Amino acid sequence: MFLTETATLVIADLHVGRGEASRVTLPLGERADLIDRIGDLLAVTEPRTVVFAGDVLHRFDAVTDRARGTVDALVDTCRDADARPVFVRGNHDALLGGLRDDIESAYAVDGTTRTVVCHGHELPETRADRYVIGHDHPAITIEGQRHPCFLEVPDAHRGADVLLLPAFSRLTPGVTINDARGGDLQSPLIDSLADARPIVYDAEDRSTLRFPPLSAFRRLL
Repeated sequence: MFLTETATLVIADLHVGRGEASRVTLPLGERADLIDRIGDLLAVTEPRTVVFAGDVLHRFDAVTDRARGTVDALVDTCRDADARPVFVRGNHDALLGGLRDDIESAYAVDGTTRTVVCHGHELPETRADRYVIGHDHPAITIEGQRHPCFLEVPDAHRGADVLLLPAFSRLTPGVTINDARGGDLQSPLIDSLADARPIVYDAEDRSTLRFPPLSAFRRLL
Protein backbone atom coordinates (compact mmCIF):
# COMPACT_ATOMS: atom_id res chain seq x y z
CA MET A 1 0.00 0.00 0.00
CA PHE A 2 1.31 3.45 -0.89
CA LEU A 3 -0.07 6.58 0.76
CA THR A 4 0.70 9.40 -1.63
CA GLU A 5 -0.07 12.24 0.76
CA THR A 6 2.70 11.15 3.15
CA ALA A 7 4.88 9.21 0.68
CA THR A 8 4.55 6.11 2.88
CA LEU A 9 4.89 2.54 1.63
CA VAL A 10 3.35 -0.15 3.85
CA ILE A 11 4.26 -3.84 3.51
CA ALA A 12 3.03 -6.66 5.75
CA ASP A 13 4.01 -10.24 6.57
CA LEU A 14 7.42 -10.80 5.02
CA HIS A 15 7.97 -13.87 7.25
CA VAL A 16 11.73 -13.83 6.80
CA GLY A 17 13.01 -17.33 7.51
CA ARG A 18 9.90 -19.10 6.24
CA GLY A 19 11.91 -20.81 3.54
CA GLU A 20 14.42 -22.17 6.04
CA ALA A 21 11.70 -23.39 8.39
CA SER A 22 9.89 -25.32 5.68
CA ARG A 23 12.97 -26.32 3.66
CA VAL A 24 11.29 -24.71 0.68
CA THR A 25 13.30 -22.23 -1.35
CA LEU A 26 12.34 -19.93 -4.18
CA PRO A 27 14.29 -20.22 -7.45
CA LEU A 28 16.35 -17.12 -6.56
CA GLY A 29 16.17 -17.57 -2.80
CA GLU A 30 14.03 -15.87 -0.22
CA ARG A 31 16.30 -12.86 0.31
CA ALA A 32 16.78 -12.10 -3.37
CA ASP A 33 13.06 -12.35 -4.02
CA LEU A 34 12.12 -10.02 -1.17
CA ILE A 35 14.83 -7.47 -1.90
CA ASP A 36 14.16 -7.42 -5.66
CA ARG A 37 10.42 -6.90 -5.21
CA ILE A 38 10.81 -4.25 -2.52
CA GLY A 39 13.43 -2.54 -4.68
CA ASP A 40 10.95 -2.40 -7.55
CA LEU A 41 8.33 -0.82 -5.28
CA LEU A 42 10.83 1.72 -3.97
CA ALA A 43 11.76 2.70 -7.52
CA VAL A 44 8.13 3.17 -8.53
CA THR A 45 6.81 4.93 -5.42
CA GLU A 46 9.90 6.81 -4.13
CA PRO A 47 8.64 6.78 -0.53
CA ARG A 48 10.04 8.76 2.37
CA THR A 49 9.02 6.02 4.81
CA VAL A 50 8.63 2.25 4.51
CA VAL A 51 6.52 0.63 7.23
CA PHE A 52 6.91 -3.11 7.78
CA ALA A 53 3.54 -3.92 9.34
CA GLY A 54 4.47 -6.92 11.45
CA ASP A 55 5.59 -10.52 11.05
CA VAL A 56 8.90 -9.44 9.60
CA LEU A 57 10.25 -12.72 10.97
CA HIS A 58 8.70 -16.17 10.73
CA ARG A 59 10.36 -18.40 13.32
CA PHE A 60 9.57 -18.15 17.01
CA ASP A 61 12.54 -20.15 18.27
CA ALA A 62 15.61 -18.59 16.66
CA VAL A 63 16.94 -15.94 14.31
CA THR A 64 19.46 -17.51 11.97
CA ASP A 65 22.39 -15.68 10.43
CA ARG A 66 20.60 -15.88 7.09
CA ALA A 67 17.46 -14.25 8.50
CA ARG A 68 19.54 -11.60 10.25
CA GLY A 69 21.29 -10.84 6.96
CA THR A 70 17.95 -10.53 5.16
CA VAL A 71 16.63 -8.01 7.69
CA ASP A 72 19.86 -6.03 7.39
CA ALA A 73 19.50 -6.09 3.60
CA LEU A 74 15.93 -4.79 3.89
CA VAL A 75 17.14 -1.84 5.96
CA ASP A 76 20.01 -1.12 3.56
CA THR A 77 17.67 -1.29 0.55
CA CYS A 78 15.34 1.27 2.11
CA ARG A 79 18.15 3.59 3.14
CA ASP A 80 19.81 3.35 -0.27
CA ALA A 81 16.51 4.64 -1.68
CA ASP A 82 16.48 7.51 0.88
CA ALA A 83 13.55 5.94 2.71
CA ARG A 84 13.30 5.51 6.48
CA PRO A 85 12.37 1.96 7.56
CA VAL A 86 9.83 1.60 10.38
CA PHE A 87 9.17 -1.75 12.06
CA VAL A 88 5.80 -2.61 13.65
CA ARG A 89 5.73 -5.68 15.87
CA GLY A 90 3.70 -8.72 14.80
CA ASN A 91 2.89 -11.91 16.66
CA HIS A 92 5.85 -13.66 14.98
CA ASP A 93 8.30 -10.91 15.97
CA ALA A 94 9.19 -11.86 19.55
CA LEU A 95 12.85 -12.10 18.54
CA LEU A 96 12.92 -9.02 16.31
CA GLY A 97 14.06 -6.95 19.29
CA GLY A 98 17.40 -8.75 19.07
CA LEU A 99 17.87 -7.24 15.60
CA ARG A 100 16.19 -3.84 15.93
CA ASP A 101 15.80 -1.43 18.84
CA ASP A 102 13.23 0.77 17.08
CA ILE A 103 10.18 -1.52 16.97
CA GLU A 104 6.75 0.01 17.52
CA SER A 105 3.44 -1.57 18.47
CA ALA A 106 1.64 0.81 16.10
CA TYR A 107 2.64 3.61 13.77
CA ALA A 108 0.62 6.76 13.13
CA VAL A 109 1.37 7.53 9.50
CA ASP A 110 0.97 11.31 9.55
CA GLY A 111 1.66 11.84 13.22
CA THR A 112 -2.07 11.86 13.96
CA THR A 113 -4.63 9.10 14.40
CA ARG A 114 -6.06 9.46 10.91
CA THR A 115 -4.25 6.36 9.65
CA VAL A 116 -2.60 3.93 12.06
CA VAL A 117 -0.58 0.89 10.99
CA CYS A 118 -0.58 -2.11 13.33
CA HIS A 119 -0.20 -5.81 12.70
CA GLY A 120 -3.80 -6.67 13.57
CA HIS A 121 -3.25 -9.70 15.79
CA GLU A 122 -4.52 -7.82 18.84
CA LEU A 123 -6.76 -4.86 19.51
CA PRO A 124 -4.85 -1.59 19.12
CA GLU A 125 -4.61 0.85 22.00
CA THR A 126 -4.59 3.81 19.60
CA ARG A 127 -7.92 5.08 18.25
CA ALA A 128 -7.86 5.85 14.51
CA ASP A 129 -10.03 6.77 11.55
CA ARG A 130 -8.44 3.96 9.55
CA TYR A 131 -6.34 0.97 10.53
CA VAL A 132 -3.92 -0.68 8.10
CA ILE A 133 -3.16 -4.24 9.19
CA GLY A 134 -1.71 -7.56 8.06
CA HIS A 135 -1.79 -10.91 9.88
CA ASP A 136 -4.43 -12.90 7.95
CA HIS A 137 -2.83 -13.04 4.47
CA PRO A 138 -6.05 -12.67 2.42
CA ALA A 139 -6.32 -14.13 -1.07
CA ILE A 140 -9.14 -14.61 -3.55
CA THR A 141 -9.64 -17.32 -6.17
CA ILE A 142 -11.05 -16.16 -9.51
CA GLU A 143 -11.48 -18.60 -12.39
CA GLY A 144 -9.22 -21.10 -10.67
CA GLN A 145 -6.40 -18.61 -10.10
CA ARG A 146 -5.46 -17.61 -6.55
CA HIS A 147 -4.56 -13.95 -6.10
CA PRO A 148 -3.25 -12.29 -2.93
CA CYS A 149 -5.61 -9.42 -2.26
CA PHE A 150 -6.29 -6.41 -0.10
CA LEU A 151 -9.55 -6.24 1.84
CA GLU A 152 -11.14 -2.86 2.43
CA VAL A 153 -13.65 -3.15 5.28
CA PRO A 154 -15.68 -0.02 6.14
CA ASP A 155 -16.63 0.73 9.76
CA ALA A 156 -14.99 -2.50 10.87
CA HIS A 157 -13.59 -1.55 14.27
CA ARG A 158 -15.04 1.10 16.59
CA GLY A 159 -16.36 3.00 13.56
CA ALA A 160 -12.98 2.99 11.82
CA ASP A 161 -12.27 1.52 8.41
CA VAL A 162 -9.79 -1.35 8.20
CA LEU A 163 -7.54 -2.16 5.24
CA LEU A 164 -6.18 -5.69 5.43
CA LEU A 165 -2.99 -6.18 3.41
CA PRO A 166 -1.93 -9.39 1.64
CA ALA A 167 1.22 -11.17 2.77
CA PHE A 168 4.30 -9.92 0.94
CA SER A 169 5.94 -13.33 1.36
CA ARG A 170 5.19 -15.76 -1.45
CA LEU A 171 5.60 -18.72 0.92
CA THR A 172 2.89 -18.06 3.47
CA PRO A 173 -0.57 -19.61 3.19
CA GLY A 174 -3.52 -17.42 4.00
CA VAL A 175 -7.27 -17.15 4.16
CA THR A 176 -9.08 -17.66 0.86
CA ILE A 177 -11.93 -15.19 1.21
CA ASN A 178 -14.33 -16.53 -1.44
CA ASP A 179 -16.51 -18.26 1.16
CA ALA A 180 -14.91 -16.89 4.33
CA ARG A 181 -16.81 -15.17 7.10
CA GLY A 182 -15.54 -12.74 9.71
CA GLY A 183 -15.04 -15.55 12.20
CA ASP A 184 -12.58 -17.23 9.80
CA LEU A 185 -10.12 -14.39 10.28
CA GLN A 186 -7.74 -14.30 13.24
CA SER A 187 -7.67 -10.51 13.56
CA PRO A 188 -10.05 -9.19 16.25
CA LEU A 189 -10.49 -5.96 14.28
CA ILE A 190 -12.81 -7.56 11.70
CA ASP A 191 -16.07 -9.26 12.72
CA SER A 192 -17.80 -9.42 9.33
CA LEU A 193 -16.72 -9.70 5.71
CA ALA A 194 -20.09 -8.95 4.11
CA ASP A 195 -19.08 -5.37 3.26
CA ALA A 196 -15.42 -6.19 2.60
CA ARG A 197 -14.25 -5.12 -0.85
CA PRO A 198 -11.44 -7.20 -2.40
CA ILE A 199 -8.68 -5.30 -4.21
CA VAL A 200 -6.16 -7.11 -6.40
CA TYR A 201 -2.97 -5.45 -7.60
CA ASP A 202 -1.78 -6.67 -11.01
CA ALA A 203 2.00 -6.29 -10.82
CA GLU A 204 2.52 -6.93 -14.54
CA ASP A 205 0.12 -4.21 -15.64
CA ARG A 206 0.70 -2.11 -12.52
CA SER A 207 -3.04 -1.73 -12.25
CA THR A 208 -5.41 -1.97 -9.30
CA LEU A 209 -8.57 -4.08 -9.72
CA ARG A 210 -11.42 -3.25 -7.33
CA PHE A 211 -14.35 -5.59 -6.79
CA PRO A 212 -17.81 -5.22 -5.19
CA PRO A 213 -18.44 -6.12 -1.53
CA LEU A 214 -18.22 -9.84 -0.90
CA SER A 215 -21.93 -10.05 -0.05
CA ALA A 216 -22.63 -9.30 -3.72
CA PHE A 217 -19.43 -10.53 -5.35
CA ARG A 218 -19.63 -14.10 -4.02
CA ARG A 219 -22.50 -14.87 -6.38
CA LEU A 220 -20.19 -14.15 -9.33
CA LEU A 221 -17.33 -16.38 -8.19
